[in-house]
Amino acid sequence: MKTSDFNFELPPELIAQEPLPDRAQSRLMVVDRKSGRIEHRRVVDLPTFLRAGDRLVLNNTRVIPARLFGHKVATGGRVELLLLEEVAPNTWDVLCGVARKPRPGAELLMAGGRLRARVVANDDSRFMRVEFNSREPLLNILEEEGIVPLPPYIHREIEDTHTPDTAQRQRHQADRERYQTVFARVPGAVAAPTAGLHLTEGLLAGLKGAGVGVSEITLHVGVGTFKPIKVEELTEHRMDPERYIVSAETAEAVNQTRAAGGRIVAVGTTSVRTLESVAGPDGRITAGQGRSALFLYPPYAFRCVDVLLTNFHVPQSTLLMLVSAFAGWDLIRAAYSEAIREKYRFYSYGDCMLII
Repeated sequence: MKTSDFNFELPPELIAQEPLPDRAQSRLMVVDRKSGRIEHRRVVDLPTFLRAGDRLVLNNTRVIPARLFGHKVATGGRVELLLLEEVAPNTWDVLCGVARKPRPGAELLMAGGRLRARVVANDDSRFMRVEFNSREPLLNILEEEGIVPLPPYIHREIEDTHTPDTAQRQRHQADRERYQTVFARVPGAVAAPTAGLHLTEGLLAGLKGAGVGVSEITLHVGVGTFKPIKVEELTEHRMDPERYIVSAETAEAVNQTRAAGGRIVAVGTTSVRTLESVAGPDGRITAGQGRSALFLYPPYAFRCVDVLLTNFHVPQSTLLMLVSAFAGWDLIRAAYSEAIREKYRFYSYGDCMLII
């Protein structure tokens, strides 16, 4: 298959700009892979489709407020940074959001003067490596001064948090809460595992009470999740590696669930990619940590995952290709067409789909 095969037309008004007040009231399209049947439900109905002995696998990565504003010490020129990954203590790879990047050696003053930085290296792209220096832990400063890096299709006025515009600050604060799963606890992502945004603590407690196991993995979602595919032949595309952690406890629980005949229910494409990255030919997974650059597209024989909860994705994206590998592009295309007719809300703050 080719990249263009995964295109579709989406009315712009269906791109959700705000989350619903109640996470679990998002619409849930249930797609049966065997029969092709499609049902229209709500996330609160999820327990109806799971059974005792199944195991839900969540991605517990936490989105860091990784967008910072500041200026060049020498010239006063404005600087905007998106922190991507810590490659050494206090040294980060970042994305620079201004046309004229600071040169190596340039000193920067960020976060209202609370954070100094020195450019270590840059290249011909927008990426740089920066060394930070502050009297406070960097993550503490980010939590107080940084802005959550929302996807580009969610429209926000991105301004320095020191702006006097109270309404903007309040909106940024709301995004800090809602662009985060209720089980997020391991800082490191610059994008949320969005299928998990629909789950509440009450819903998870109810599933556990009904005999559904719950386990966690970690995959730190990187900026590459928004990177468009620039080649027509899928075999030529390369995914950006993302860091994952699978604990011994999770590996044992998943393997025991499968051995007992339970289903592995992946919450989100990030959970799928992590599980499939550590699964052997027999479907058993191995604990460990590393980087996954696994690109899943049709045809692919899934080794570990049996059920998938996922959002509605961008045309021609690697996420849509993964979902199509799981359920078949013909069925997914029909489901997306029905979602558009029924005016489902699309993308990160939108509705979701359960593929069984």
